[in-house]
Amino acid sequence: MKIITFRTTKNSPYQIGLVDLSGERVISLKSLGLGIKSMQEFIMCWGAELEHRLQNTLNSRSGEIALKDIILAAPIPCPAQEIICLGINYLDHAQESAKFKKEVFEGKTKEAVYFGKRVNEATPDGGIIPSHKDITEKLDYEVELGVIIGKDAWKVKRENAFECVFGYTIINDISARDVQMKHKQWYFGKSLEGCTPMGPCIVTKDEFSIPPIMKISSYVNNELRQKSSTDLLIFGIDYVIEELSKGMVLKAGSIISMGTPSGVGMGFEPPKFLKSGDIIECHIEGIGSLKNTIGN
Repeated sequence: MKIITFRTTKNSPYQIGLVDLSGERVISLKSLGLGIKSMQEFIMCWGAELEHRLQNTLNSRSGEIALKDIILAAPIPCPAQEIICLGINYLDHAQESAKFKKEVFEGKTKEAVYFGKRVNEATPDGGIIPSHKDITEKLDYEVELGVIIGKDAWKVKRENAFECVFGYTIINDISARDVQMKHKQWYFGKSLEGCTPMGPCIVTKDEFSIPPIMKISSYVNNELRQKSSTDLLIFGIDYVIEELSKGMVLKAGSIISMGTPSGVGMGFEPPKFLKSGDIIECHIEGIGSLKNTIGN
């Protein structure tokens, strides 16, 4: 099931909708008489009864609105908490990151690396990413699998971790490498305004295997930059949920961004950082494509 957040006009309120089986039209929850007004509320209401009702709807009717006629928002436009991100969670990216920083990579990662990404408002599919030329000359892209938590997770065992997952989305973890290097940490350089593209939808976990195995890739101006698979994650979704929930409650609606494979701009010689007018496309199998342009 593909679930979106959208508007019908620029100033109209957000609505939640289902992409119908044609992939071209939208069934709004409003048309079904459901008063759910946000993705966060939708996640909180999710359960077998609602899932059954919506699946029956998808199987029996098409959408009342054409997808091309709506204004798509990020699935969770304004996350309630910072996104939990994993750093260097693919071995090939760990190698290129160490090379960029002129460090020695020992060939393994003993512990998961976590950091927060502040997001006031996520940038939707088709949205403009600010260039932030006044503070960075080294803006970079990172295609990542976003995991959406479906119910509060506290001290969850690894074998039960996927019971806490609602679904998946695409995140482009836009990063200012020079800001990261200057401050010797990641928070500021990864939290610039407008630098969290997310979308185009959330796909519920039942559409995938456990754990999900998805092809993941990114393109800049139609040039393939990243190509990998989520089965190459160093620390998997179940490991991350178990470890984090030992010490914190992962609230329903929380977002975990699982890290990026090699092929980011800083990994090339010379580096291929983003510039105004560049078009970045992030693809994850089974979810879709997230396409954005760097602004002036």
